[in-house]
Amino acid sequence: MRRDLIIAGIIWAVATALAVAATYYLLDPFPTHGAEEATLVDDAFFTLTYMATPVFGLVIAGLGYSLMRFRAKGDPTEDGPPISGGLAIPVAWLIVTTTLAVVVMIHPGLTGLFELRADNTADLQVNVTGFRWAWTVEYPESGVRVSSPVDELVLPAHRRIQFNVTSIEGDVLHAFWVPAFRVKADAVPGQVIEVFVTLDRTSDPDDIAYRVQCTELCGLFHAGMAMDVRVVEPEEFDAWVESKTASVAKVQ
Repeated sequence: MRRDLIIAGIIWAVATALAVAATYYLLDPFPTHGAEEATLVDDAFFTLTYMATPVFGLVIAGLGYSLMRFRAKGDPTEDGPPISGGLAIPVAWLIVTTTLAVVVMIHPGLTGLFELRADNTADLQVNVTGFRWAWTVEYPESGVRVSSPVDELVLPAHRRIQFNVTSIEGDVLHAFWVPAFRVKADAVPGQVIEVFVTLDRTSDPDDIAYRVQCTELCGLFHAGMAMDVRVVEPEEFDAWVESKTASVAKVQ
């Protein structure tokens, strides 16, 4: 039995080392990085991956070695001989996994939330309202108002944005999400949920990561409830606001 544990342990160690190396050097599952908050979210993802890899590797190594070493050779309709053992391994497994769960709740869980919510100041406020199946965006400081699918959400780079997200009364739940920013907020009818994003670069017009996408299943046209996002230099944003303001004044 001791020999089996040593062999299984070696398999687990090698598999874990290869998986961690592959995660570090090869894994890049993220869309474009467009905000400081994206760094926090991406780092949390990798932290959880590194912590989960040894646990997953131990399960797979144990199951795989058991199948090869202790597989019953008799009638496939009959159970194999029972296997018994001490409490050392189950107790160790319980202690390790419980410790990992507590660590995850503290970091990146609570520490990550604290970092995301530490600064409640903003350079620009944007009101976002979801309704089946479109988005309306209002810039309260200038009075500019745009809606999907015709218009786009335009934002200034290198500025901290406060999104006030809601859904109209009598509608269903929606969710505000821009992949490049990573953060999400539910759009709840009659409630306003604040989410802060610090934009650290301009966007590529061909990058689909810059779009508002509903991520709460909300009905027949849920998949099409999207709005293009364009992040520009502050000067270009000011010019865009002025052009929109002039257009409204001309109509009036």
